[in-house]
Amino acid sequence: MTNGTREGAIARAELYFDDGGFLTELQRRVAIPTTSQEKDSMPALQEYVSGEMTESLEKLGYECTVLPNPRAEYGPFLIARRVEDPAKPTVLTYGHGDVIRGQDDQWRSGLSPWKIVIEGDRMYGRGTADNKGQHTINIAALACVLQERGALGFNSTVLIETGEETGSPGLADFCKVNKAALKADALIGSDGPRLDHRRPTIFGGTRGTMNFNLKLTYREGGHHSGNWGGLLSNPGIVLAHALATITDRRGQIKVPEWRPTTLTNSVRAALADAHIDAGDGAPKIDPNWGEEALTPVERVFGWNSFEVLAFKTGNPDRPVNAIPPSAIAYCQLRFVVGTDPHDILPALRRHLDRHGYQDVELEAARDVIMHATRLDPENPWAKFAAGSIEKTAGQKPNMLPNLGGSLPNEVFTDILGLPTVWVPHSYAACSQHAPNEHLLAPVAREGLRLMTGLFWDLGAHPPGVARA
Repeated sequence: MTNGTREGAIARAELYFDDGGFLTELQRRVAIPTTSQEKDSMPALQEYVSGEMTESLEKLGYECTVLPNPRAEYGPFLIARRVEDPAKPTVLTYGHGDVIRGQDDQWRSGLSPWKIVIEGDRMYGRGTADNKGQHTINIAALACVLQERGALGFNSTVLIETGEETGSPGLADFCKVNKAALKADALIGSDGPRLDHRRPTIFGGTRGTMNFNLKLTYREGGHHSGNWGGLLSNPGIVLAHALATITDRRGQIKVPEWRPTTLTNSVRAALADAHIDAGDGAPKIDPNWGEEALTPVERVFGWNSFEVLAFKTGNPDRPVNAIPPSAIAYCQLRFVVGTDPHDILPALRRHLDRHGYQDVELEAARDVIMHATRLDPENPWAKFAAGSIEKTAGQKPNMLPNLGGSLPNEVFTDILGLPTVWVPHSYAACSQHAPNEHLLAPVAREGLRLMTGLFWDLGAHPPGVARA
């Protein structure tokens, strides 16, 4: 017999936020400096999953197991399971407990990466948006359903990793080895930003990402630009021209294999209702940048984008009057489903060779590639989540086949074989990966309401289960 009501569970979520419960829990988690990019971060990563998250989930009746990363130099994983009835559906919920470097000295005066400071609607602190705030919302929503109903009404598995900010090394192997423990009917997680901070978003996959470097070395050491200028080729200039063959002046990709063929009518239709509004503090969209024939939304969610992240030649901090011996460009391609990740660098090699730049070297910058994934908005789990969220929010969510950013989503789709539904609780101007990272309080509060309603509905009538 079902106890409580949907409205009662959502009221509990509102009270949890309004009375400071959410802030208390999030502050405790933000205070743990889980900077996976730092070499000495292992004790903090271990504390996060073995202490903070294990203690919190055990209080909700989860069996918790902390397991080492198959790649021993990286952080551990937490699998928490609550099995109410093996005959009922199982939902996997994912979050990552690691954050990027604190960048302590770059935060605005009065702010700290490791202590939450509230200014108006903004909750400042490292990890508030990416990703501690988001998985705190989801776990709290599960708790509200448990308190109101006395049970979830479905089986729940929570997976917390501690290496997402370094490319999730070991996650694929970990999921292969622990496939039985992670078996589920669907993944429901939260990461990344909403498309419009005033409107809920659902995305079903992510763009992939590959980081790589272009290098050009001509000689040992620099040579006086007065004595040798006009006689020695400048690698910085040559590499800049090589980069200019990859896109035109507005960033339109010119490598044929990098131009997607998967922006179908159905994807266009799914994106037609979407509008980008990142809120106050967000940069203004450049109307004359990107693929000219596409809408701004299609450029981010249906197309590939090439970026030069950094360019170095000579000594930028202390320039001298010398022709530099070498140059390097740190680059990235974000790519959608249909782009062969194993052909990204070979295709670029062929392209550069055709343009006479055989001496430019290519090297992968990471040994982990995040692959592209996409979920059809007509998938039953996507439609179920959209219906539940609309019921709670009073408006239809933005439905995206995939996010513009990247997550290790292919691990869940390809290895675990799951449909993936992501409901982000952040927004694009949150300063994620930068100083002054923050979570918007109204979005967090609404996120608690949305996820509580969604988990309540899953316990009542999950997708694929006939109504009584």
